[in-house]
Amino acid sequence: MKMKFTLRVANNYIFHILESSLIFIPMNSIDPTIMVRAQAWLDGNVDQDTKDAILKLKDENPNELVDSFYQDLEFGTGGLRGLMGVGTNRMNIYTVGMATQGLANYLLKCFPDQDISVAITHDSRINNTVFATATTDVLTANGIRVYYFREMRPTPMLSFAVRHFGCKSGVMITASHNPKEYNGYKAYWEDGAQVVAPHDKNIIQEVKKITSFDLVNWDKNDDLVTYIEEDFDQIYLEKVKGLSLSPSAIQANKDMSIVFSPIHGASGKMVPAALKTFGFENVHVVKEQAEPDGTFPTVIYPNPEEGEALTMSVELGKKVNADLILACDPDGDRYAAVVPNEKGEFELLNGNQTGTLLTYYLLNKWKEAGKLDGKQFMVNTIVTTELINRLAEGFGVKCFNVLTGFKNIAAIIRELEGKETFIGGGEESYGYLVGDFVRDKDGVSACAMVAEAIAYYKTQGKSVFEVLAEVYHQFGFYKEALISVTKKGKDGAEQIQALMMDFRQNPPKSMNGVPVERILDVKEGTEKNVKTGNVDKLPLDSSNVMQFYLEDGSKISARPSGTEPKIKYYFSVNTPLENTSDYRNVEAELVERIEGLKRYFS
Repeated sequence: MKMKFTLRVANNYIFHILESSLIFIPMNSIDPTIMVRAQAWLDGNVDQDTKDAILKLKDENPNELVDSFYQDLEFGTGGLRGLMGVGTNRMNIYTVGMATQGLANYLLKCFPDQDISVAITHDSRINNTVFATATTDVLTANGIRVYYFREMRPTPMLSFAVRHFGCKSGVMITASHNPKEYNGYKAYWEDGAQVVAPHDKNIIQEVKKITSFDLVNWDKNDDLVTYIEEDFDQIYLEKVKGLSLSPSAIQANKDMSIVFSPIHGASGKMVPAALKTFGFENVHVVKEQAEPDGTFPTVIYPNPEEGEALTMSVELGKKVNADLILACDPDGDRYAAVVPNEKGEFELLNGNQTGTLLTYYLLNKWKEAGKLDGKQFMVNTIVTTELINRLAEGFGVKCFNVLTGFKNIAAIIRELEGKETFIGGGEESYGYLVGDFVRDKDGVSACAMVAEAIAYYKTQGKSVFEVLAEVYHQFGFYKEALISVTKKGKDGAEQIQALMMDFRQNPPKSMNGVPVERILDVKEGTEKNVKTGNVDKLPLDSSNVMQFYLEDGSKISARPSGTEPKIKYYFSVNTPLENTSDYRNVEAELVERIEGLKRYFS
């Protein structure tokens, strides 16, 4: 029911007259427009627990009330992601329902008079079954069939299921590696990839039309739900097994000691199963982190990029003398690898290093098999190490550069499908994809392929760092680092935008004493030569990214996160490695260069 109201101001108080209710709010405590939005929920068709929570925020935490209602939770190009709670700017069944109604309306427009189906699953986060069920209810209420995973499964399996079952869309309920207070909603299209243009913008427009939860059709139809059972796991695993390039190396190292942790997430069954399918027989799962748990009780953040999240894995690795430690984030699309170094100490590889290792391994094996005939390609993102581009070039393989986000990698795969063959590609944030049966980053297959690559090089008597030194000697020593600055809430979002505006209006002339040579403004689509002043157009879509190339070959990228309240700074430096024995000395020099660049942003 739509609410009618009038506003009158007197004595520094605002009188909200909504039908028969009258409340008094000090104007200097809560913006009146925000309280109007909150009152619409209080008088709307929401459950009593939600209403009680809103009233409690008003009385006890007005700042939280403001953040909960000052805007609608944005349905971005990848879907929803945000803090769980009550209000228009939070993840709850009402915002999920409204987003799903918009998605349903768009699907019905795109595929008139067709049988439409959507695959749905979730990871281990709090409220995941609640949000997945709400999504299912709204879709079936609109006459759309749902393929619903009986149990939680990793994101790559959702991507695979979309194509396997011929679905028009897919929804993954997850907030990936965000803190436990977050949840999210990833939307996929019929190719199994997260939605891209024009569908992303069109879905957003349909979602914006759902201005009230009264416009959501909640009248579910259970007859339109088909459950995906455990037998689907084997179908996916057979595809993963088909990626293997060195079965003999695995057979020779089947007892290689491997530790794995799902960090309380959805990959606890599938990664060990994939390793077993490949032929590895000595896999140790971190039992304290094996059970799915959305509170992530043993870590500060459920993010394998953070060394702290791998503490228990490393402890187990020491006990079992592990050759490799693997971990995945809660939805199993990201992966991390830890290996012993030349001192016998466990060292966490960053996403650029594992991406380099996999790329080098794949290209070598394809070359050995005589399969490189000029019709293969790889894909890299603009904030990932350029060493991957150098590797592809060295093997005579095309490498496309795309904007951050695996949906952009998937878009290239879709564009070239049937014409050229995708070998692999990834992004620095611990995401990689081998083969094209999945169209998102796949931590399950990546874990198996990293294990295989290490087994392969082990048969040659080479450690991971010896292989990396070999790569750096041939193609240049590249070293990368990332810092993230968190700025929460409405004020934080405004600060991040102000930072990016300042980079555009007052770009730095030098960093760490090194002159800036070129400036790429991906949002404006321009590349400026600082010395000449010449400006060229970029062959990339628009994205809020600034990149600064220095005269010594360093590259610094500034990018607000699309999924977290952060601005991220990516640093990349490089130099020749004349002798592989100088690996650690040269690495130390590159680290010092990065630290100098970091100080510029501190």
